[in-house]
Amino acid sequence: MRRFSWLLTALVLPLVGVLVALGMWQVERLRWKEGLIDAAAAAQGRAPAPLGEVLAGGAPEFRRVIVACPGLATAPFVELQSILDGEAGVRLVSACRPAGEDFTLLVDRGFVADGVTDRPRVLPSTLPGVIVGELRTPPNPSPMAPQPANGRFYTRDGAAMARALGVEGSLRPEVVFAVSTANPETPALRPSAPPPAFSNNHLGYALTWFGLAIALVGFYAALLRRRLKKELP
Repeated sequence: MRRFSWLLTALVLPLVGVLVALGMWQVERLRWKEGLIDAAAAAQGRAPAPLGEVLAGGAPEFRRVIVACPGLATAPFVELQSILDGEAGVRLVSACRPAGEDFTLLVDRGFVADGVTDRPRVLPSTLPGVIVGELRTPPNPSPMAPQPANGRFYTRDGAAMARALGVEGSLRPEVVFAVSTANPETPALRPSAPPPAFSNNHLGYALTWFGLAIALVGFYAALLRRRLKKELP
């Protein structure tokens, strides 16, 4: 009995420790994710500020910015396959070199539903253009996504879009999602920023790990009890 109980304990205790540690790690991840969600909500609730000021602040994610993009209303664009409120369509993405800056940003000018052929005209222009947008840093593009064809993209590949738009020089990783339009003459173009998408399943994961630890302890206790009953006269 003694040898059996020591062997069983030596096996069970480390496993319980690992399961509890995994549960605690998921609790920490839950707190971190909730902090991200709160920070995103706080950033979105702040008043729009000039782009340079927001970038200099060091925490631009989800901030609304005022961007001066000369020629944006008639700038070339690529189309990104997308869905908005359950409706299929494309988002128009152009390059913007903000006034007074030495870098380029990609600007998501808005969504156009499938079946709508109306598009903003494309003409060389340096006319002033100011929009309000929301800064986002997109994830890395999926290597499994279809390759772009005929100016249409199927994943938000910033580097490839910049090449297609003939961007030269420094490209910022952030994308500006316009929430005001540079093209009031094109009502089919709907500026919008997608809602923050945070997967927050950490509480469920934590409960799973803690539940497994409790089940293992119960199994351990049941084995010991059964063994003890067999050895009692």
